[in-house]
Amino acid sequence: MGNKDFKVPALEKGLLILEVLSSAAEPMSLTDICQALGKNPSELYRMIGFLEERGYIIKEPHSGHYFLSLKLYELSHMHSPVDQLIKAASIPMRALALSMKESCHLSVLYNGDLLVLYQQESPEKYRFSVEVGAKYNALTTVSGRLLLSRLSADMRGYYLDQNPLYRDADPEEKQRIEDDLRQLAEQVFAVSEQETHLGITDYSILAGSPKAGLEAALTIPSLLSTRKPNREADILAALRTCASSITKAMGLEKQTT
Repeated sequence: MGNKDFKVPALEKGLLILEVLSSAAEPMSLTDICQALGKNPSELYRMIGFLEERGYIIKEPHSGHYFLSLKLYELSHMHSPVDQLIKAASIPMRALALSMKESCHLSVLYNGDLLVLYQQESPEKYRFSVEVGAKYNALTTVSGRLLLSRLSADMRGYYLDQNPLYRDADPEEKQRIEDDLRQLAEQVFAVSEQETHLGITDYSILAGSPKAGLEAALTIPSLLSTRKPNREADILAALRTCASSITKAMGLEKQTT
């Protein structure tokens, strides 16, 4: 008896759901998933609920549509869209680190937190580094706020309600956070001086495409140095070039600036 004779219907349904969502350009409704797989809603409803409960897929609160989370990447570091992003970013980010003599890293939102996917270190002896795989409260980083600002109002509200810094804030502070995010939504880059470390200015810009469901923040944490003049314009220009190269390498639309 060959392996093909061993059937595991529940496992097959779960894998099919993950596969169809991984190839979707935008979140899918239960009806869309059923149509794509040629299944009835009654066949997939419980499996979709289980995958959502386990964190493999996420349900949009405003539309009820589903999209793939980054849990597969967290488990194996082989989640294909993220792997594609890292491959597209490696050469442009290496060139950026060498030309600007600054470390740079690439981050995405993961369940409302900021997850560092990739880093290229500065060639200088003194450099600032972040840990790949580390997670941060998105509201405490300029890159996290930039990514939060790009979400739909409903999805942004959902993540804010889960965020302890926002949830525990008073009404005035909540309003300030919301206003800051709305302002950021109108631009593709952001700058924050000495937010978490003295002598560090974070410059962050968007790469990728929200239409493809894969948008990341490319960030340079620039060290203050007595040997370097103010280089904000040069750093932002270099970040724009690098972000554009990453986006093009992914086969997505070019970012506007």
